[in-house]
Amino acid sequence: MKLVRTGAPGEERPGMIDAGGRVRDLSGVIGGVTPEVLSPQGLAKLAALDPQTLPLAQAGRFGMPWTGIGKVVAIGLNYADHAAEAGMPLPAEPIVFLKATSSLNGPDDPVMLPRDSVKTDWEVELGVVIGTRARDVPREAALDHVAGYCVVNDVSEREFQIERGGTWDKGKGCDTFCPVGPWLVTRDEVPDPQALRLWLDVNGERVQDGTTATMVFDVATLVSYVSRFMTLHPGDLICTGTPPGVGMGFKPPRFLKAGDTMRLGIDGLGEQSQAVVAYDTQL
Repeated sequence: MKLVRTGAPGEERPGMIDAGGRVRDLSGVIGGVTPEVLSPQGLAKLAALDPQTLPLAQAGRFGMPWTGIGKVVAIGLNYADHAAEAGMPLPAEPIVFLKATSSLNGPDDPVMLPRDSVKTDWEVELGVVIGTRARDVPREAALDHVAGYCVVNDVSEREFQIERGGTWDKGKGCDTFCPVGPWLVTRDEVPDPQALRLWLDVNGERVQDGTTATMVFDVATLVSYVSRFMTLHPGDLICTGTPPGVGMGFKPPRFLKAGDTMRLGIDGLGEQSQAVVAYDTQL
């Protein structure tokens, strides 16, 4: 299934994508795409529906595909070719940081440059959505705790991240810096999360074009590893790292400015498109 939420910010209604690519309104069946709905029982209930019996949703904005995200856990330098691009050794263990939940954004909503930003960058990533509580789970059982997958743009301000002291979090958690969606695609539709092509264009130029096959630590390893250090709850999101082609890796580096556009996607998981706007733009 492909689950969505459509409508104006704060007024989104739950839906699913039918075989013809149309949005079907789920609001008569569920109140929202909540962590409870992401459980095996909740997803089984939705899977039993015939989408053709549901009313068509009104066309409009896609919001984040689900609600109730307690935390956004992100992984750094998790593609071998991206680590080489950054001139950094492969990590011996996953590099873990957090993105603020206040950075969450709809897949096509504007990305706002933070005040005094000079090095805002792009990162297409595979997002992993947790469906059942995971605490210190073994790798071989890790994917049983996954509800599905989505597209994430891990927007990053590199000066804040690298040159301002402290952890990476301050360059990763700015408002609008975590566009998610357009769909939450359930695990049954993604038989191999390590065989997905992902790409990103800036102003119509392809800058990232990679595959999850080059991850240093695969999805099962990441879910297991993170669950050793913090309990993962239904609705939590793991961003699994980015392939090469980020602005920081160009020579000379290239960073986003107001008026730029980003378009990105992952095979089978949909596409996003964002306009970059100046700080304090009314959103």
